[in-house]
Amino acid sequence: MQHSVVPELAHTSPRPIHWVATATAISGVIAMSPVLQPGSARATPPHPGSTTASAGIAAPDPAKADFPLDCGPARLLVHKKATGDLDGDGRPETVAVVHCDAAMGTPPDGVYVLTQAADATSPRIVATLVDPKDRFTVTDFAVRDAAVTATLLGYSSADIPSCCPDVKTPAKWQWKGGAFVRSTPSGARNV
Repeated sequence: MQHSVVPELAHTSPRPIHWVATATAISGVIAMSPVLQPGSARATPPHPGSTTASAGIAAPDPAKADFPLDCGPARLLVHKKATGDLDGDGRPETVAVVHCDAAMGTPPDGVYVLTQAADATSPRIVATLVDPKDRFTVTDFAVRDAAVTATLLGYSSADIPSCCPDVKTPAKWQWKGGAFVRSTPSGARNV
């Protein structure tokens, strides 16, 4: 094997002038850094409870939805709402907790998942997670990590008055296999 002789390159033996030039260049970069800052970010903050990063896609507005509740003379009230991409399609869904705004008592809640096509003027209900007929009141409601979580306050029997739920059940729903599947993180317990 034959080795060739390579002449010594100028940058392989630094001299004091190299250090001065490097220090000057670094000082110039540091001095100019406040002037050369990037422009301000233009992203809009997500809605509270949102877990989606779907830029530019508005979440369905529950105020425009037609919920399947008959409230008679009372008005329908969207008690809580949260948004997130629950099915992984890149579009946000809205989960709404609604009930009739009754003058007395504790009206049962319904929990509905809303979606909206890009060309639609109003959202549509794609799932009912809690039916008001089941007499649950929803607390600790959130949408996080593509899941809906809530605590359901209910009744151990039909004899329990509506004012005083005596059963507390945590619940979690996730999109699996084309449907929302409910799991219970821990067992039901009495209040």
